[in-house]
Amino acid sequence: MAGLTIECGIALGSNCGLREDNLRAAAAALREIDAAVEFSPVYETEPVDCPEGAGAFLNAAAVLRWAGPAAALLHLLRGIEGALGRPLQRARNAPRAMDLDILYAGDGISDGPELILPHPRLHERRFVLTPLCDLRPGLVLPGFHKTAAELLAALPVDGPGPVRLPGFTW
Repeated sequence: MAGLTIECGIALGSNCGLREDNLRAAAAALREIDAAVEFSPVYETEPVDCPEGAGAFLNAAAVLRWAGPAAALLHLLRGIEGALGRPLQRARNAPRAMDLDILYAGDGISDGPELILPHPRLHERRFVLTPLCDLRPGLVLPGFHKTAAELLAALPVDGPGPVRLPGFTW
């Protein structure tokens, strides 16, 4: 990749269809962006803010290098979601074969209509922070004063939390 690159954190989630296959297909697409992308272990988590009856999620995090504006990366991620069966127009928090969110993009801060960085609810979500901490526990996100591990430790325990999926391989 030519030019200045930044590190970007991506959250991956799937709660319908063949969830493990969905994650692997998204990982293959992310490898097309950065062959050296890193992936966390995969966790099974209960759905948060989803309609009643929504299935459990498989969640993971990825860290990749990107040369370009974060909005262009977001566009690529939306294309990956669509290719894996997520409709562009959908109800908020509807079950989905693939959900890809940019958690952070270098030290960038954005408050635009399409992209907010760092992700606005990242510091409140155990299902995001747990896999992110597997990769970058010492990361201090732009606008924060605590590490990802400290943010995770500060979250209240309200249920079983993410359960690592045994035997999953990328």
